[in-house]
Amino acid sequence: MTESSKSVRLAVDVGGTFTDIVALDLNGGGLRFDKVPTTPAMPSQGVLDSFERAQVDADRVSYFVHGTTLGLNALLTRSGANTAIVTTEGFRDVYLLGRTDRVPMYDFKYKKPESLVPRHQIFEVPERMNYQGEVLRPFDVDSARKVARQIQDLGLEAVAVCFLHSYANPEHELLMKDMFQEVAPGLEVTISHELTREYREYERLSTAVLDGYIKPVVRKYIGLLEDALDEGRFDGHFLMTRSGGGAMTAGSAKESPVNLILSGPAGGVIGAAWFAAVANEPNLITIDMGGTSLDASLIIDESAVLLHEAVFEGLPITIPSLYINTIGAGGGSKVWIDDGGHLQVGPQSAGADPGPAAYGRGGTDATFTDAALKVGYLGSDHALAGTLRLDEGLAEQALEPSASALGLSVDQVALGVIQIAVTKIVGAVRGITVELGHNPRDFTLLAFGGGGGLVAVDVAKELSIPRVVIPPGPGAFSAFGMLMANVQHDFSRTRVTLLEEADPGNFEQQFSDMMSEAQVALSGEGFGPDRRQLLRFMDLRYLGQEHSVSIPVGSKIDEAEIDRIQEAFALAHERQYGHAMTDPVEVVTLRLQALGVVERPVLREIEPNRGAVKPFGERQVYRASGSRVPYSLYEREELRQGARIEGPAVISEHTATTVIHEGDVAVVGPYGELQITVAREEEIHG
Repeated sequence: MTESSKSVRLAVDVGGTFTDIVALDLNGGGLRFDKVPTTPAMPSQGVLDSFERAQVDADRVSYFVHGTTLGLNALLTRSGANTAIVTTEGFRDVYLLGRTDRVPMYDFKYKKPESLVPRHQIFEVPERMNYQGEVLRPFDVDSARKVARQIQDLGLEAVAVCFLHSYANPEHELLMKDMFQEVAPGLEVTISHELTREYREYERLSTAVLDGYIKPVVRKYIGLLEDALDEGRFDGHFLMTRSGGGAMTAGSAKESPVNLILSGPAGGVIGAAWFAAVANEPNLITIDMGGTSLDASLIIDESAVLLHEAVFEGLPITIPSLYINTIGAGGGSKVWIDDGGHLQVGPQSAGADPGPAAYGRGGTDATFTDAALKVGYLGSDHALAGTLRLDEGLAEQALEPSASALGLSVDQVALGVIQIAVTKIVGAVRGITVELGHNPRDFTLLAFGGGGGLVAVDVAKELSIPRVVIPPGPGAFSAFGMLMANVQHDFSRTRVTLLEEADPGNFEQQFSDMMSEAQVALSGEGFGPDRRQLLRFMDLRYLGQEHSVSIPVGSKIDEAEIDRIQEAFALAHERQYGHAMTDPVEVVTLRLQALGVVERPVLREIEPNRGAVKPFGERQVYRASGSRVPYSLYEREELRQGARIEGPAVISEHTATTVIHEGDVAVVGPYGELQITVAREEEIHG
């Protein structure tokens, strides 16, 4: 088949409850959004079924982009590989001791998260580098061979190798890797410097352990997908979204699966950054409400906020990750009453099987979805994802025990569930905005996921956000965002030095080395020189500080550029922390982001609206006043550009539902997005 006949790009996002599908036909077929229940027992089968659901043959697909939470789930459930650690002699307990800071400062019952590797599976090898990469103690080959045999004899599945100061000189780690290939060739080996060339041995070791812990699971999963795709005659590009907001080839993902930890949620943030540019909405708060959880993130000046250090389940990871705050507030979040007699929502989830009670699949626990159905946000007259009809009677039965225990009506409990979920989401949004010194009122709220539109206006009212946007195909928007992802590689070099004493030539040499690595990587993935983009950054801090701020660096570093970098750092520090100082500035890490630029599809504007927009029906929605109020019902697929809908109304579509209240106004934008002006309380009540 010719390249021109490969006209379809397909993205599949496997979530805890639903698998989202987006197919884009470049030959004028437009976008197709769909959702199918996730198959937890066989997640790879759900991905393969997406080709059939999208009504596209595998040999017509030029780009297949996939996001998965498989690695994260293995971490959360502690179901990863039986892993060993090999480290420098004398530093065996670095991984178990970690840092001395206590994150939950006032939790007297706090217990440190259980480590992924027990102490008896941590091994030492005599060797030592200093911080400049100079050998202080030669690598002991005989001891290394003995350690490799011990690990093989224990029948362990993976090993993480992290030697002190290997970021400055990786020679000894490479020798250890060669030893494992000689003695235990079937072992999955992770080498810390291949993931990050940054200092702080505990964080680098933790990153390597996480990579090794999930590597066998992820490699098996990707291998099954590759085999099945080959059987379907797929010979296009197979990419996976990575935590840092780009994509990576399936081959790269098998080598460094730790980059997939936030693979699923990343798609929505990538899509939001694209939308910020095309819709002239540079600053966005995003909420992605799926079946299991809600992810909140930020877009500032059309770019996603990126962290170079993150923490998952109390374990640090030193890889670029999008700034995403995840909470247990999804459509499947369970309703329960705590020991104090208070109504709670989540974080436990009914998942895909059996799912909410209203699904009629045997589930008996009440969930957010059951509450949304009972108050009238959802209706049994409209099938979810086109096939799943909700049963209001089953939802009411599930909510009844909570209502009886609290002495309230089922309607009151259902509305309380919605309000509690909204409060949790508001807290998540405040956490990512106020923490960086931003006022939520200065942003537009972009809501997606199957449940995002149900709560968007309520969340916006609580935060005094004046404007909400619901993108096209919100229920599968994370998958849509994956289609916009460039292939991405991240390189770093720790070089701690005072900026005023720095040698620009040394900086240029370090960047040159990273750029050479990047060119080789992108060339090997088929990206020509015209499709490569290299972005340079420098992490700086004031002398004596712990954490740094990343500043873009120009194409040539000279004295003038050093002065510009120092000025830019002062401005960035003031913007992020509220102040700047006159203290000496210290360079910590040099970074290079290498992009293989994927041609992004250009979406067409939808047809303009002609004539008045008429609802197809009406639904009674329970409100805080204690009575039910009529809400007009609209089919979003029938709305055209410029169509105007005044609340109260419920706007249903194939993958999601949007609710607007009295005084709110929704207008359909050029790409089919719903642009909602949120009414203030004084406007509603005069």
